[in-house]
Amino acid sequence: MTENFFHALPQLRHAVRRVANENGLPVEARARLVLSVTDVAADELSAGRPVVLSTARETGSHDDSPVLAIALRAPRARRPLSVADLPLPALDTGPHSVVWRLPVPRTEGPSLPAPSPSTAGARPDPTAEKAALDEELRATVARADALTAEYRRLKHELAETNGGVLALYVQLEERDEQLRKAHGQILRELEDALRPQPLEIDGLELAVHYAPADPNAPTGGDLYDWFALPDGTLHITVVDALGHGVRSTRSALDVTHAVRTLALEGHALESILARTHEILMPLAPDLMATVLLARLDPTTGKLQLANGSHPPALLLRADGTYEYLEVRGRGIGFPLPGSEELLNAEINPGDLLILYTDGLTESRRDPCEGELRLVEAARRHAGSPLEDLPSAIAADMHTVVLHPDDTLALAIRRGTTGVGG
Repeated sequence: MTENFFHALPQLRHAVRRVANENGLPVEARARLVLSVTDVAADELSAGRPVVLSTARETGSHDDSPVLAIALRAPRARRPLSVADLPLPALDTGPHSVVWRLPVPRTEGPSLPAPSPSTAGARPDPTAEKAALDEELRATVARADALTAEYRRLKHELAETNGGVLALYVQLEERDEQLRKAHGQILRELEDALRPQPLEIDGLELAVHYAPADPNAPTGGDLYDWFALPDGTLHITVVDALGHGVRSTRSALDVTHAVRTLALEGHALESILARTHEILMPLAPDLMATVLLARLDPTTGKLQLANGSHPPALLLRADGTYEYLEVRGRGIGFPLPGSEELLNAEINPGDLLILYTDGLTESRRDPCEGELRLVEAARRHAGSPLEDLPSAIAADMHTVVLHPDDTLALAIRRGTTGVGG
């Protein structure tokens, strides 16, 4: 090990550079070492306190490769030496000493000379120092150029990768949209299979409109059923089961099937809701649904209604007057289910009866406002062909919506000719 005292930065810098050259360190490593040693020693030398530079050749931990150890010590330092943010981080540090260890490149032929820093009083050769600085600067510029080129290459590769990822994302989105549409189409076909088509009954016109809250997920709890009883009376069931999706569809089907069975067995209309509750609760205790039941005699126009928490039917007379047919009652799954009474009314030739779920009348204001808007829409389209009327009314009503919901609207008009005309 060699050890020398230094009182000025130029001599210290020259000594470190000489040691680096004698040991064949790469130019970039040499430049970093010179900067690091002088950065640590600068405060001490500017204060007039000397530093000690020691150099030694050590054996490395891998394959006995040589290692150059350079230690800087400040024997008179009044505070710990600063080693933060050095170009070449030190491996060993103490309050007043810093040690760097650098691998010495392997060379062919004679071994490298032992480290021998210049003496503290030797004056650096200005020409040699300038040449060394130029060499280090060129190495730094070359390194910066290499890093810039690598940055550009990586940026280009990243742009290509991002472009590929974006294209793949677009393809996945398109595929996902195709799958959603196909899924929705299948569900719509299943829903259509579950919803009975309009009946052909002398003296009556019937039409229906149904729209799911999500076109790509058309299952829902809004369902209807209509059929002719043995005596020729038209029976209509409108159900709005709690929730959305397949589960609510199943709940609504359970209700319509139970009601149909009870109606065909001859049960009185006012008892069917309560009896349906008794049948379904043991099988589906979480089921909740509002239900409206209607019986219409196409010959006489006599109408009966039973209601379980469902929106009231709208009766629009041929002269433009209207009436909401209110019946008190509670739905399936509600406490004390059933219709409290049976409402009797009469539909005259040309009158229009509209049964619906709350998805038709829900608005940003209140239910009463929605019911008034429904009257206006029904009047506006009363002269349209009945097959188009429910959809036209729904289009008008959905210009103001609180939130998307399944929507069901049924329209029944008694004819002015034919049976009962």
